[in-house]
Amino acid sequence: MIWLFLVFVFVLLAIDLGVFHRKSHEVSVREALAWSAVWVALGLAFSVFVYFSYEHHWLGLNDIADPVDRRMNTGRTAALKYLTGYVVEKSLSVDNIFVMAMIFGAFAVPRIYQHRVLYWGILGALVMRGVMILAGTALITRFHWIIYIFGLFLIFTALKMLLMKGDETEPGENFVVRMARRFFRITSNYHGKHFMVRAGSPQSLQAPEPGEPVVPDEALEKAAAGTLMLTPLALALVMIEVTDVVFAVDSIPAIFAITADPFLVFTSNVFAILGLRSLYFVLSGMIVKFRYLTPSLALVLLVVGVKMLIAEQLRALVGEHINLYLLALIMTILGVGVGASIVHQKRADRHANR
Repeated sequence: MIWLFLVFVFVLLAIDLGVFHRKSHEVSVREALAWSAVWVALGLAFSVFVYFSYEHHWLGLNDIADPVDRRMNTGRTAALKYLTGYVVEKSLSVDNIFVMAMIFGAFAVPRIYQHRVLYWGILGALVMRGVMILAGTALITRFHWIIYIFGLFLIFTALKMLLMKGDETEPGENFVVRMARRFFRITSNYHGKHFMVRAGSPQSLQAPEPGEPVVPDEALEKAAAGTLMLTPLALALVMIEVTDVVFAVDSIPAIFAITADPFLVFTSNVFAILGLRSLYFVLSGMIVKFRYLTPSLALVLLVVGVKMLIAEQLRALVGEHINLYLLALIMTILGVGVGASIVHQKRADRHANR
């Protein structure tokens, strides 16, 4: 079933890049808002398919118990787990936007090509997250106690986010980037939308942005004709991929507090990150104004981590609707964080205008 879902996703991505974004252009906030609405609508609508497929056992779904609570899912519980996982993954992926903006700024990636980098970054993320999800599900199925390790890890991560300052290391000095520069030839300048160029090829003479003059590239001029070289756009893509892996280490264990059903985990993850590109262009310019977003995300991780440690006790206390209460609590935390950030920003603006 996951393979059919992947075909569906790749068709959507092919339409996205091949039809709507065939020509590189700077994504406006209005366009990004429209695409964000499309991806969120698709993500929410997919819960309807989850409900009926699990209720009626379509395509071999719901044939085994969920490894987390060791119970068979009904259509209702499966849809609720999917939606809760989607909200958790979506909220945690928002924090990734901070790092994306920092990466694009450090590498001075022209806005006209940022969508292209994020597009290919998401394709890589689908593969890497799929591998991580399968590995995590297999571990929980065989060693149920490992869920407590995940819970402790999330609590540690949450406390670190609350108590420690963020890493201010320049992306350009990252270990992965330094290794790439050591083993690959890198051009000095951007060459249009290309991740790689050959010395002496027409692509090597392409301007960094349409309408701009071609800037002499010292590294390319020193290379022998035909030498294949990476462009700074490729380095930005590498950093986006590495960043997603780092964030997946936090976000994927979080969903295992809700379910370890591979289909529910993978689909909720995929729909959460599919809309990340458009959400980036909506929030990248104003994300710094959400002062209390990071503490809110840390509290979400803390709540999810505690739930992993005492799930059975909580189920005995609140009943079978534990995931519904978890979803409501997560939405409340995020709502309070965003609301408090907006109020704080309005007060700061009023003081600044006095």
